[in-house]
Amino acid sequence: MNTEKRREIFTRLRAANPHPTTELEYTTPFELLIAVILSAQATDVSVNKATRRLFQLTSTPATIHALGVDGLTPYIQSIGLYRTKAKNVIETCRLLLTLHEGRVPRDRAALEALPGVGRKTANVVLNTAFGEPTIAVDTHIFRVSNRTGIAPGKTVEEVERRLMKTLPKEFLLDAHHWLILHGRYTCMARTPQCWNCMLADLCDYSAKTPLPGKAV
Repeated sequence: MNTEKRREIFTRLRAANPHPTTELEYTTPFELLIAVILSAQATDVSVNKATRRLFQLTSTPATIHALGVDGLTPYIQSIGLYRTKAKNVIETCRLLLTLHEGRVPRDRAALEALPGVGRKTANVVLNTAFGEPTIAVDTHIFRVSNRTGIAPGKTVEEVERRLMKTLPKEFLLDAHHWLILHGRYTCMARTPQCWNCMLADLCDYSAKTPLPGKAV
C-alpha cells in the first residue's frame, strides 16, 4: 500500500472520530494500568463491569494491595483468568509502592517489568495515559492491518514495526484507537461489514470481495 492511500485511510478515520480513546473506563494512569491487565483475553465490557465496583471502593496501589489476592478476587472473578490476574495485580501494586513511590512509570522497561504487563499493555498505558505515539497491536489491529494492507505482517511485532515506520506522524498518536474501533465494529473477524465500510474503496480485502451491487 502506498503512502497516499494510507494517508487517505487515516484522514477518513480521523474525520469520523476526531478524538478517539479506549473503551476501558478509568480516571488515573493507575486505574488504566489495572484495567488493561484485567483485559487480557477479556472484553472491555466485562472489565468495566468489574472495575466500576472495584474502583468505587479502592483505586490506589496501597488500598488495592491491602485487599490481598483473596480480597480482590470477588471483584474480578467474572473475568477470565481471574486467579492469575488477581495475583498479578496485587504484585504490581506492591512493586509500584516499593519501586515507583506508588506511581505508574512512564517508561517501557519499567512497565514491562510489572507482572501481567507485556509490550501491548505497556503500549496502551504509554499511549492512552501519557500521550506517547505508540501502537498496541491486539487481535483487531493485527487483523485490520493485514486485511486492508495497511501494514501486513506475520507477527504482532512485525505489524507494529510496519505501522510505526509507514504511518504519517500526524496519525500515530490516535492510530491505535482508530484501528481497534474499526476492527471491533466494522472489520470484524468473521463477518466484515465491507458494504458499510468507509475504507472499502481503499482496502485490499474489499477489492477482492464481491459486495452488494458490485460488479465481479
